[in-house]
Amino acid sequence: MQNLVNAVKGTALGVAEYWTPVLKESKFRETGVITPEEFVAAGDHIVHHCPTWHWSAGEEAKRKPYLPSDKQFLLTKNVPCYKRVKQVDTHEMDQEKVIEENDADGGWVDTHHFADPQLGHVQEAVQDMSLDSKEDESTSKGASNTATAVNNDDDDDDDDDGEAMDMEAFEESGLLEEQDNATLVVENKVERQVSESESGVLQTRTYDLNITYDKYYQTPRLWLYGYNENRKPLSVEQMYEDFSQDHAKKTVTMEAHPHLPGPPMASVHPCRHADVMKKIIEMVADGGKELGVHMYLMIFLKFVQAVIPTIEYDYTRHFNL
Repeated sequence: MQNLVNAVKGTALGVAEYWTPVLKESKFRETGVITPEEFVAAGDHIVHHCPTWHWSAGEEAKRKPYLPSDKQFLLTKNVPCYKRVKQVDTHEMDQEKVIEENDADGGWVDTHHFADPQLGHVQEAVQDMSLDSKEDESTSKGASNTATAVNNDDDDDDDDDGEAMDMEAFEESGLLEEQDNATLVVENKVERQVSESESGVLQTRTYDLNITYDKYYQTPRLWLYGYNENRKPLSVEQMYEDFSQDHAKKTVTMEAHPHLPGPPMASVHPCRHADVMKKIIEMVADGGKELGVHMYLMIFLKFVQAVIPTIEYDYTRHFNL
């Protein structure tokens, strides 16, 4: 039923996009949207800094006149996806942050917002400053506990002056025949992992990712198509295993690609992108910094990571503003 609703919405939005005029005036800071020219500028920036991304012309019959013929959309291929979302969905409530909360669906939730302290100045601007002091306090306590443990070990070494047990006597005592529960747990876990994959080798999926410009929403839009370890296309349900279950079949839907032929691709729906970007721009400004439009796609790739947390496409995390 949800797929039918999404199909109807997609058709209606396709008609609406056709009649929507091309945005000419920059409204980046006011509303979070960008013009086609700004999309190209942001795309050039990410291609320069992240060579895994490149421009594509797409199918000639589907090219958009408001974009350069050789810069219709951005593309990166063979992006690894090592695990399914359910295997790593161990986030805590204190890692979540509602980026945009004033909408009917409850807002855009970044489920791992506070999980990685090395996301650069963008997340520093939106992160609660009290977390830094808590981390420092925790680090100090950890160092103190480590030092105490080392000192205690030294004391134990000084007290251990007794005669060593004869190994033959130890064997005769029968202690070697006792079951080590900890060892059994580890062995069972290894056996279970090997049985799940006969070769014992990590089965890695890969994805091709595209970023297009959505004329109706006036924002970038992310598209994904997945393959198994043998480079065979994933089914729709298999791809949904790699998307956040809070967003699968809602924010992420299967639709026809605007520049490429072939089967429908998974797409992160852009209806909230402008609101989320506007909120991030305001947060950065409140932190005393200014976010240039050339950084738009860098930030865009970071906030959509909440939707596809196990697809390792973001190599921009160490870039500062």
